Amino acid sequence: MSAATSPYLERSPEWKLPYRGTVGMACLIIAESAIFTIFVVAYLFYLGKSITGPTPREVLETPIFFTVCLLSSSLTIHLAGKELENGHRRTFMILWSLTIALGALFLFGTALEWRRLIFERGLTISTNLFGTTYYSLVGLHAAHVTVGLVMFGIVLLFGLADRVGIEQSARIGTLSMYWHFVDAVWVVVFTVVYLVGR
Repeated sequence: MSAATSPYLERSPEWKLPYRGTVGMACLIIAESAIFTIFVVAYLFYLGKSITGPTPREVLETPIFFTVCLLSSSLTIHLAGKELENGHRRTFMILWSLTIALGALFLFGTALEWRRLIFERGLTISTNLFGTTYYSLVGLHAAHVTVGLVMFGIVLLFGLADRVGIEQSARIGTLSMYWHFVDAVWVVVFTVVYLVGR
């Protein structure tokens, strides 16, 4: 075998740096995961240690519908990104708008739950340890959903102005990473608060 045809002398594919938006978002997700871990551990640590009521079993109702809405939005944002990569702007805009609607529905459900807990059940952040840890953990997640929806709204405005195209696919992918993280965190929060904690 000649040196010219040796497979060991073939050039390996050139390594490229990953997209900096993806790296930045990955670092943010790692940092945010640490914060959420602290809040989840605090919730579990103080579970059942409230001297006075109400308790989770007495006041919490499982938000199944709104959870389905949020988790479905992970699918719609993924499909939206794929459509943009393929140059289908109109379908991208429809799926992107649907993602915003599903996220907004989830936030609406959280607001309804908090209204019921505060005004009908008398559970506030200062009622007992359960109230403090519950509102802190669920509120932290709701804040992340709100930030995501604001970013999505900005993209939607740019899209309506015809300024989102296939060249922005990587940026949309970065936003999708954030949203998948928010949805994954909700799976943990839902399990801890509404299943394990009751």
